[in-house]
Amino acid sequence: MKLFEIDAEKCQRDGICVAECPLRLIELKPEDTVPAAISEADELCIRCGHCVAVCPTGALSHKNLSPEACPPVRKELALGPEQTKHFLRSRRSIRTYKKAPVDMETIKRVIDIARFAPSGHNSQPVRWLVVQESKDVLQMAGMVIDWMRYVIKAHPAMAQTLRMDRAITAWEAGKDPICRSAPHLVVAYGDKANMMAPTACVIALTYLELAAQAFGLGTCWAGYFNAAASSWPPLQSTLSLPENHAGYGAMMMGYPKFAYHRLPERKEVDISWR
Repeated sequence: MKLFEIDAEKCQRDGICVAECPLRLIELKPEDTVPAAISEADELCIRCGHCVAVCPTGALSHKNLSPEACPPVRKELALGPEQTKHFLRSRRSIRTYKKAPVDMETIKRVIDIARFAPSGHNSQPVRWLVVQESKDVLQMAGMVIDWMRYVIKAHPAMAQTLRMDRAITAWEAGKDPICRSAPHLVVAYGDKANMMAPTACVIALTYLELAAQAFGLGTCWAGYFNAAASSWPPLQSTLSLPENHAGYGAMMMGYPKFAYHRLPERKEVDISWR
């Protein structure tokens, strides 16, 4: 099959696919009956699906994606401005969790939504590691504390800035200031050689934390954990990511123990116009 085929009976020659192709791989010449791919299209195409998704009549079929394989956009499910604002403002970073675990299927459904996050050049470099057992999460949190003890000695200024002494004190008092006794930890990782992986992982985790709300789940970015995982050999060994891969973000996950009832304010927006 060619890169894409067009049903001439459905095609309206409106040029929408031509305009929307990110790499300008489609052209519509006056003498053409329907749009056509440029000569380098198969080599350059990033398989983003824009051409299939944007065609109003479903005339274009990509060799990797047919119109029939793409669910239609359901306008009745779209959020309005006020709903969107409320949804985003009501998200909270959850640091107190119920002990009940989240079943694997629910976690998988949340991650399945997060995979639709954008990535540079549609590279889709994000891979996922779910630490399922709470005892394993706690064990790794202890490794982060060990890393902090090292940082206090080797890089005291950094340790002071991040108030690592307080975290260690809390840990020694029987509390978990690292992963907050969350039942699960989700790590987004990618190939070190892929320059798009770090940003893609962060965007995907942002999708993850927003999607989690719809399932009644709470999340919180595990900043201390991620910092330790980037440089502390014992933790890296325990995570056991594939060779030449690195974690670019980690998130606690579980059922919130408490509900929030109000929407706190934030700083006034600071915009510069040019």
